[in-house]
Amino acid sequence: MGDVKLVDAPPGVEGAGFFATALDKAVGMARANSLWPLPFATSCCGIEFMATMGAHYDFARFGSERPSFSPRQADLLMVMGTIAKKMGPVLRQVYIQMAEPRWVMAVGACASSGGIFDSYSVLQGIDEIIPVDVYVPGCPPRPEGMIDGLMKIQDLVRNESLRRRNSPEYKELLSKYGIL
Repeated sequence: MGDVKLVDAPPGVEGAGFFATALDKAVGMARANSLWPLPFATSCCGIEFMATMGAHYDFARFGSERPSFSPRQADLLMVMGTIAKKMGPVLRQVYIQMAEPRWVMAVGACASSGGIFDSYSVLQGIDEIIPVDVYVPGCPPRPEGMIDGLMKIQDLVRNESLRRRNSPEYKELLSKYGIL
């Protein structure tokens, strides 16, 4: 309990009374440690998410203590559970309503690949309708898996260039999904 580890400062120039670094590094560090997740839970993975938010695993220690239930106030979409094809347009609309920058985590086998539900009515992975940044395996995944997925998202956020979202590659990716 006595050992508190602080986040390392981004690389920069330090002197008496000042610290200078690249804006990308400072913004990345701030964003990575203050993600606001929007849980889109439809089945059993949602129960595991509740356990992850509880005191034993404590998502809050990663800066994600404020789950948002409004897409306009979230920057991390966590899709958990089976997504029926009828639910696809709703999920896509939630993604579009989120402000940039936004990241997506597919939690569990159903969100990642349809899971055991290989039928006409189940979407075989949310990456058919929205881009996914991190996949968390499991059926359902353990809370440790969700924490690992969040840490991978934090690495992506921390190292992302501020100009990436305006790049031709990113715009091409969104146009493949019909999102402009």
